[in-house]
Amino acid sequence: MYESYYGFSAKPFQLRPDPHFFFGSKGHKRAMAYLEYGLSQGEGFIVVTGEVGAGKTTLVRNLFNKLPSQQIVAAHIVNTHLDPDDTLRMVASGFGLAHEGATKTDLLTRLEQFLHSVDRQGKRALLVIDEAQNLNPKTVEELRMLSNFQTDDKSLLQTFLLGQPEFRGTLHSPSMQQLRQRVIASYHLGPMDAPETRAYIEHRLHTVGWKGDPAFDDAAHAAIFAYTGGIPRKTNTLLDRVLLMGYLEELHAFTEEHIQTVIADVSEEFQLPEVLGTPAGHGAGGTGMNNALDAAADRRDSIEVLDERMMRLEKSIVSVLSILKKIVATPQNGVSANLPANQHVDTPE
Repeated sequence: MYESYYGFSAKPFQLRPDPHFFFGSKGHKRAMAYLEYGLSQGEGFIVVTGEVGAGKTTLVRNLFNKLPSQQIVAAHIVNTHLDPDDTLRMVASGFGLAHEGATKTDLLTRLEQFLHSVDRQGKRALLVIDEAQNLNPKTVEELRMLSNFQTDDKSLLQTFLLGQPEFRGTLHSPSMQQLRQRVIASYHLGPMDAPETRAYIEHRLHTVGWKGDPAFDDAAHAAIFAYTGGIPRKTNTLLDRVLLMGYLEELHAFTEEHIQTVIADVSEEFQLPEVLGTPAGHGAGGTGMNNALDAAADRRDSIEVLDERMMRLEKSIVSVLSILKKIVATPQNGVSANLPANQHVDTPE
């Protein structure tokens, strides 16, 4: 891959959240301050919202990275398309408790016993819920009820809720009044501005040993920001493809034209098909438009899966292309450059 070509120690723009690459933009520093304050309180709910790929999970993992592991016992839930009972099973599973075939009463009893055990050990239990925008109100209420587990002087469970901006709509609905009263810190993580986006890119490059190769001119950085809008994950996806192109094309300096070429390739890959069922405006109720919207939603929901598939495909493609480049570079004199001088390749007469 391009890591060895540019002398990097690792892949600088991987999609997996990694606190090792944490970049403290103004927004991330402020969000971190809110999280640290909330965590210091040891109770209640902490809410962090942000656009897809804004860095919410990386933010929390960076916070955990600062904490001594002997102080916090954490469970991280990422599958949130669940009913209340299944959510309780996921929470129990996240804390390593038996949950198969258990009734709701059993689950609550086991969770309460576990939380008291954690407290007796001088530790704290933390529940992190990712993709909170997918939670229905009944499930949110079930999570709120877990905060009722407490001793005479302290709460036994603290909960972080991480979600996209629409979760704030759920949070501010009339039925969520009791939950809002238990939110002790809340922050919306916005995108980076243009200078921060440039600093973010250079920070991740420096983290893997970048010494100026490859270089990005001002116009290239402007094109990157115009496309990504300062969203970290979108920036990572684009720059990973840019560096891959640089490796294949043997580039050591990127211009706006190079960036636009990659953007065009990426945009073409994710275009909706021209025909999606019945054309919009035809048939009962505009079925074509509904199909198009459903397809767009499905595509948006599966973007992370597609990103992972692209990473695996790139590894295979790069291997094949490397072989092809060597073949093309071989002198066409009837003798293979990789064979001993006295060993010839048969050619048709």
